Amino acid sequence: MENQQLLQDYIDIYVSAIKYIEELVSKPTQEYYGLSFEQFLILREINDDSSISLKDIAAKRNVTRGAISRQAGVLIKNDFIVQEIDPNDRRRMILHLTEKGKKAVNELMPKIRERFSGWVDAFGKKKTQEMLTLMNEFKEKVMTDIDNQ
Repeated sequence: MENQQLLQDYIDIYVSAIKYIEELVSKPTQEYYGLSFEQFLILREINDDSSISLKDIAAKRNVTRGAISRQAGVLIKNDFIVQEIDPNDRRRMILHLTEKGKKAVNELMPKIRERFSGWVDAFGKKKTQEMLTLMNEFKEKVMTDIDNQ
């Protein structure tokens, strides 16, 4: 019976908040550049590593190359990034930011930091850390079980 109430509580929070988290997190990236937060994170990774490839990003995130390729395809189409052949390994394609991509990262990072700081201020550092710890534990204990089921 207790688990039934927990399930109902979960359903209530899901329909009122959880399903909107991506939208909430993507608000600055969507508002200013029409990007998802995931696409912005790809830009940030390219900005931080000038020799990164699609395969590298997929490996870091533990997702398929195809998943990253779809995101990168939009970024290429909209002139945020370009792919160039790696001069050291002609089989490998390196991702680079265009001027538009650099501008997006430089303009969005302060907005994202400010937004996150607002959440920390509203929630408190201690509770924010506790929430992140619980989310990480959920990821490790529950999300990894999904792969094994």
